[in-house]
Amino acid sequence: MATSSAEERQREIVRVARATGSVDVTALAAELGVAKETVRRDLRALEDHGLVRRTHGGAYPVESAGFETTLAFRATSHVPEKRRVAAAAAELLGDAETVFVDEGFTPQLIAEALPDRPLTVVTASLPVAGALAQNDKASVLLLGGRVRSGTLATVDHWTTKMLSGFVIDLAFIGANGISREHGLTTPDPAVSEVKAQAVRAARRVVFAGVHTKFGAVSFCRFAEVGALEAIVTSTLLPASEAHRYSLLGPQVIRV
Repeated sequence: MATSSAEERQREIVRVARATGSVDVTALAAELGVAKETVRRDLRALEDHGLVRRTHGGAYPVESAGFETTLAFRATSHVPEKRRVAAAAAELLGDAETVFVDEGFTPQLIAEALPDRPLTVVTASLPVAGALAQNDKASVLLLGGRVRSGTLATVDHWTTKMLSGFVIDLAFIGANGISREHGLTTPDPAVSEVKAQAVRAARRVVFAGVHTKFGAVSFCRFAEVGALEAIVTSTLLPASEAHRYSLLGPQVIRV
């Protein structure tokens, strides 16, 4: 399928990336009927516009106000890395008795990795509440509100109002992107409000996320990097980049 203009080609590349989770230069060149260098040029242009992030040999879509992956999709990407990160994040619990667990697949894995001891867990995530409800020693407070279908988490003023009444020892926070310049970001303003309220309510805040989150910028900023006590990610984030984040305040743990 040869596409004539660069604009049409780039639109098609974004469509494929969003539909499948990533694109490959060689496959795109064959599908679009153009040279690999043309595809690389398209990907550079799309990266400049914040629509994709380039990888070795391809690219993956950046989540934005107009595009967000579902929880079901997140449960299939980078899973071994997410499990390692989640286990390391759960080890930061310390003597916390009240914990906020964010929506998303990595926070869900953190919830499952929490030790079997008395804890009060506050969450907006239905899957997190469901996973912890099996644990006899965990007291689970599910924040009320409108449930977003893609992430199965509650949002809006009911959620933030309930959350504003708590003082929480530790918040495990996820994000769609984290960058030194723009902080922690997420595509949806309603989700951003809940995350921002959780950060305000917590004495300690830990961000846990895979390496692909770093340098990505989404639509709504809800916290600065300096608000974090710790960042937990994997060794796929280069040590030099981890050090740059640590200069802004948080301890950076790579597993």
